[in-house]
Amino acid sequence: MTLGILAIFGVLSILLFAIRGFLDQLPDVFASARRARIAWRDLKQERAEEEQPEGAHSQPSV
Repeated sequence: MTLGILAIFGVLSILLFAIRGFLDQLPDVFASARRARIAWRDLKQERAEEEQPEGAHSQPSV
């Protein structure tokens, strides 16, 4: 009986340690995803600007 209780709490402590490690990594994952999204958006914007003909840029009307 005692051995079973110790085994259960051992497994729980390992599980909690693993969950804590995973949760500690989440802020870095979110920051990386944000940087990747910004880089992708900038790349698409640069490509769109390159594809426009020279005279197609909007000029203010007088």
